[in-house]
Amino acid sequence: MGGAALAALIIAVVAATPALSSPVSLSANPMDDDGRITLGELFDGAGSASSVVVARRSGPTAVLDAGQIQAAAARAGLHWSNPDGLRRIVVRQGSAGASLTQTSAPAGRPGATVEVLTYARSLASGDVVQPEDVVWSQVQAHQAPAGAPQDAAEVIGLSARRAMRAGAPVQSRDLTAPEVIARGDMVQVAFISGGVRLTVTGRATRNAAMGEPVIVTNLDSGRAIDAVAVGPGQAVAGPAARAARANPQQFAALR
Repeated sequence: MGGAALAALIIAVVAATPALSSPVSLSANPMDDDGRITLGELFDGAGSASSVVVARRSGPTAVLDAGQIQAAAARAGLHWSNPDGLRRIVVRQGSAGASLTQTSAPAGRPGATVEVLTYARSLASGDVVQPEDVVWSQVQAHQAPAGAPQDAAEVIGLSARRAMRAGAPVQSRDLTAPEVIARGDMVQVAFISGGVRLTVTGRATRNAAMGEPVIVTNLDSGRAIDAVAVGPGQAVAGPAARAARANPQQFAALR
């Protein structure tokens, strides 16, 4: 094969070989200032893909689908393995963005409005709040409930105590942690650490809501496993249990 032909073959092979993805890790506390959420704000080590916009935030917080963000990162040449099995990523408004947020008039004056979390649809008693069920809306300042949740992540995954009307401001007293495991239920327990995942099946010894501890008896060994409930019939143990207890709504239901 001549030199020119060999060079052409090498160029063709290189062109047909996909670029290796750069591994990245999720930021510990993702924040953005201008409402445009970029890969650089979500991931440490995003490099040249840092400015790629993957979502928008219209209120103090945005709740993103982890699978969609993982796919967007891959398209930009980044590899995020999602070692903790997160289902959602919460992005908060940064300090610079907070300084730009204003009401239409100073609080306390006629016509003043404030931004509060409201229901995007009507919920029946017992319904579990999903990310799409709440939106940030401007309401008259006098209609804003005292102590209203300031973070959408606080209410996602909670259960409605009573029927809630679309457009009504969200109040913490109207919501409660849903019970996802009952005593005697068969439970899948996943041990997640550093990308390694092992699953065993056991029987729950008590009722548990999302994020609550539950002791599960291993059916094979009879040993008790200290775990944390993350979904119906699902729990995690090991290092992942600490994260699940702190923010159970971000953990994916085990399949």
